[in-house]
Amino acid sequence: MTRDFSTESLAYDPIHGYIPFVSRVGLPADEVSEQEIIDHPWVQRMRHIHQLQTAWWVFPSAEHRRFQHVLGAMHLASKVISEWYDSLAESCPNTPSRAYIDSLVRLAALLHDVGHGPFGHFFDDHYLHQFDVTHEDIGATIIERDLGDLIRGIRRNPNGKLQPLEELDPRQVAWLIRRPKSNEAGHPAWLRKLRSLFSGIYTVDNMDFVLRDAYMTGFNTKAFDLARLVHYSFFTEQGLTIHVRGLPTLIHFIETRANLFRMVYFHRTVRALDIAIEEIFAETMQQLFSGNPIDHLDDYLNFHESSFLVDISRWPNSDDPQKRSLGERWRSILYRHTGWKMACERTLNFHSAHGERLSIFSEPDLVLRRVRERLPKPIREMPLNIDVAKHYHRPSGRLPAGGQNFLYDPGAGIHELHDDELFRAIPVSFLIFRIYCQTHEHDAELNAALNSVLGDAMDAKTNM
Repeated sequence: MTRDFSTESLAYDPIHGYIPFVSRVGLPADEVSEQEIIDHPWVQRMRHIHQLQTAWWVFPSAEHRRFQHVLGAMHLASKVISEWYDSLAESCPNTPSRAYIDSLVRLAALLHDVGHGPFGHFFDDHYLHQFDVTHEDIGATIIERDLGDLIRGIRRNPNGKLQPLEELDPRQVAWLIRRPKSNEAGHPAWLRKLRSLFSGIYTVDNMDFVLRDAYMTGFNTKAFDLARLVHYSFFTEQGLTIHVRGLPTLIHFIETRANLFRMVYFHRTVRALDIAIEEIFAETMQQLFSGNPIDHLDDYLNFHESSFLVDISRWPNSDDPQKRSLGERWRSILYRHTGWKMACERTLNFHSAHGERLSIFSEPDLVLRRVRERLPKPIREMPLNIDVAKHYHRPSGRLPAGGQNFLYDPGAGIHELHDDELFRAIPVSFLIFRIYCQTHEHDAELNAALNSVLGDAMDAKTNM
């Protein structure tokens, strides 16, 4: 169709340039605009949650929020569909119209983080786990319960209009954003293939956050070649496939993402902040929020990082002794006084999951116990904290999360990406093991003790 500028607005983004979206102006009364979903309180709430859960305390310019990220992911969703739709329709004859697919993935990208709590994934690990839910489960509930009617009212995106009998299904949006689970038959093939845009090896989520986080932290202003990666990708009967010519670009993307984990997300001070927050987080949450957010969505809407930080900032002046004590500890953290200094660090790369399981670092408490045994007796019981940060360079090839990405080689045909020799050369994972102490006074003794422990491990049957 001819582009309708009367219904289009632009947001400028430092990563992608202009991001178009459908505004309320000029639309028929019975249509819902993308702007109405962007302006919805659930989406605007993401302005109050940092993209980098604690790294913004370490990298001064990394003040971006999840709101900017989801707008970028929405834009990337349109970008890949403009390149990949024809191959999707060719491999799945019952695929809906281009405009339907475009709108579906745009909304899934826009809403994929809507369930996050304060400090992002930290909140999943240290609060939501007790209810056996993740931010994706909460997001799926929000999409179906609070945003469903708006989603069904979307009739167009900046690139096209849905067909007269087409209507977006909020359940499909919710399904796309959740990590695959077993026994999920019954969904059309085209929808199953689209899920690789959200849970595969390279997704609209991680392609945006690698570019955005690298830029905003100052790590790298052009982290990887997005255009080349998209150009050499397409859908086949098997799923999302990359031509062998694009494989080096994909590997560079994977390595860049891993380096972000090493240098930004797992920075020693970032992890020290995480340790300090973890020590008081459960007690803090008892004062701020109770129960499963899915059962208290109205309260959860107004519970975010901004409200969290405002509340705890008042506690040092509280008449409640528990709040006052917690408030003092939070004030120290906010001033970057974590109480923990990194004494020693070791990094290991694993080329098989088996090797990772056999590593001595698979039992960090055992390592710490052995380190203590080798310390001089006067300091053997001093306060220590261990931190094990782990990143998977490439996801498992096993279902349900695996089996979504394929490689096309003109000489060898199509096969699963994990089976390629070049791809197998990438480590499966890396692990950073750190010991933190309250001062740097005994760093030398701790390093010597850790070296002694690792020397013993190298002679064991379960060496690294």
